[in-house]
Amino acid sequence: QVQVVESGGGLVQAGGSLRLSCTASGLPFDGYSMGWFRQAPGKEREGVARIGRYDDVSFYTSSVKGRFFISQDSAKNTVYLQMDSLKVEDSAVYYCAATGEVFGTFNERRYTSWGQGTQVTVSS
Repeated sequence: QVQVVESGGGLVQAGGSLRLSCTASGLPFDGYSMGWFRQAPGKEREGVARIGRYDDVSFYTSSVKGRFFISQDSAKNTVYLQMDSLKVEDSAVYYCAATGEVFGTFNERRYTSWGQGTQVTVSS
């Protein structure tokens, strides 16, 4: 079982930036790809960004395209989410998760390991 731990959340003003980190441990990182999800109060959890394990191809939900960037460092078993030009509506608990679908997916049910979440709050 892969274990994932997120860090880097916090409070930022609208227009600012944050970088989230997600470190995985357990099984070899190479067997998994990672995704970032978020859940705002009263809303369903949604996929934000994901990256393929071997091809580094990334996908984003439309609301964050051009502002968020996902990257990975296999040597450190770590995935990052750089969030720029943050908006109030980006406020949510952000979760990192691992899936055996090495090319990635936004289907939550395909993710087997989830982090505890990190709060991102964007003030106006």
